[in-house]
Amino acid sequence: MNELLGSIWWLAVTLGLLITFHEFGHYWVARRMGVKVLRFSIGFGKPLWKHTARNGTEYVIAAIPLGGYVRMLDAREDEVPAGERTQEFTGKPVLARMAIVAAGPVFNFIFAVAAFWAMLVVGKPDYLPIVGAAQGLAAQAGLQAGDRLLRVGGTPVQSWSGATLALAGVVGARAPTAVQVRTPAGRTRTLTLPLQAIPARLDEAQALQRIGLVPRQMMIPAVLGKILPGSAAAAAGLRPGDRVVDIDGRPVNSWEDLVRLVHADAGPGRTLTVAVERTGRMLRFDTHPRLTTGADGRPAWLLGVAPAPYEARYDTVRRAGPLAAIPQAFAETWRLTAQTVDMLARMLSGQSSLQNISGPISIAQYANRSADQGPAWFLYFLGIISLSLAVMNLLPIPILDGGHLVYYLIELVKGGPVSARVMAAGQYLGMALLVALMGLAFYNDLLRLFS
Repeated sequence: MNELLGSIWWLAVTLGLLITFHEFGHYWVARRMGVKVLRFSIGFGKPLWKHTARNGTEYVIAAIPLGGYVRMLDAREDEVPAGERTQEFTGKPVLARMAIVAAGPVFNFIFAVAAFWAMLVVGKPDYLPIVGAAQGLAAQAGLQAGDRLLRVGGTPVQSWSGATLALAGVVGARAPTAVQVRTPAGRTRTLTLPLQAIPARLDEAQALQRIGLVPRQMMIPAVLGKILPGSAAAAAGLRPGDRVVDIDGRPVNSWEDLVRLVHADAGPGRTLTVAVERTGRMLRFDTHPRLTTGADGRPAWLLGVAPAPYEARYDTVRRAGPLAAIPQAFAETWRLTAQTVDMLARMLSGQSSLQNISGPISIAQYANRSADQGPAWFLYFLGIISLSLAVMNLLPIPILDGGHLVYYLIELVKGGPVSARVMAAGQYLGMALLVALMGLAFYNDLLRLFS
């Protein structure tokens, strides 16, 4: 329940901030262009709060926080008094109207730059991009535990989240991708991930799982936390706190290694020699794993041990001074914008799955998780969502800002506005597309939630 309430709260905070800033862009530029603003609303539906300013603008917070709007004096909607015709929207030059419409997405880009700048100044904790385990396609490419990722494709990598974003940016193309690593011995190697082997039907998250890279910090140490009474481990003399170093001479670097080696080597009458570190001493124990029903209900050879509690801790911080953070924030905005546009292009061309589209449920979950990780992570999340809103609003779909910009470009070319009939048809088409897009987003959210 706490997670549900947290998700709802942080979704409201996220949408409230970003929509307010977006609509403030329209409002601010409209006022600068001499257009009278009748209403500035955050949310739709029944007003929960409203206030009328001296300039006649009504400020409203409405019940449904999934959008907002700025209502301007417009001859297409109401009769305009003679004394206010100079403040009417459609009477302004087309370039002024384009500036007002484009201001919302532009302010979202500005918000993203500011969020990334604040993130860098605060300092975003993260994991070093060191491989803990390489499975699947990563193992096929030759990646090994201990390798430090340096570059994915053409993108330099400084943290594990940076590596994940870089992989997300290339996985949709399903093409072989060069990955540069530095081995534990200090040697630099360039390997090729065979991303073309990932089925096209998989969404981005599933495709990233197929790559098979696990960060070192997420590998559970092979430290014994619990010894089951009457188990093989108890009979051999193993104790809680022992750190398993090797099994039959083969190194154990994580709990996963321990489980894998026991399952692979144990059998009827077999003895496994387990080397452990205990209070600074190296000890060896002969163990005889027992055939037991595992957690999945199937028989398995087990020692009868459980890992000690473990919490992955960040081991690096991405931080920059106030001045140095400015160009880095712009670079991050540019890189993520290009990645978002590329992803949309691949979805439209059928190269990427439409399951990559997320709706309010997924956004709420991500908002809650990023808030739990600290202010820098939440700022990063806000920057990404703000960029997504900017790009989506610039799509040439009637009813969105991008659709209105298309109308005004046509007006510039032909020397007059599009007809009311064309405008109305476009509004119906835009509404249908928007409803379909929202329906797909909700469907994907529910699919993720229950799968």
